[in-house]
Amino acid sequence: QVQLVESGGGLVQAGGSLKLSCAASGNIFSIRATGWYRRAPGKQRELVAAITNGGTNYADSVKGRFTISRDNAKNTVYLQMNSLKPEDTAVYYCAAGSSAIVLVSAPDYWGQGTQVTVSS
Repeated sequence: QVQLVESGGGLVQAGGSLKLSCAASGNIFSIRATGWYRRAPGKQRELVAAITNGGTNYADSVKGRFTISRDNAKNTVYLQMNSLKPEDTAVYYCAAGSSAIVLVSAPDYWGQGTQVTVSS
């Protein structure tokens, strides 16, 4: 089993920045892909960023504004969010899987979620 714990959400004005963290523990050697999903009220869940040994990928909606990175020594993945917009308001979830395909389709593990609210 793997446990994912997010932190770093909050309230920020449009144009501001936030950095989310996702700390993993447990059987982390099974993880090959980690990403950040978000779910806004009334909208479908969206994978906004993913990271694997092969690199990073971003949804078009956040490309150029969000950066996903990881610190292997700390077993932590980060999401740096810049130039935030009100439409970025959502609950952000860290997710992990045994492969990129698993991460995109049905992640093996989920964090509890952290609220990000961007005011206009």
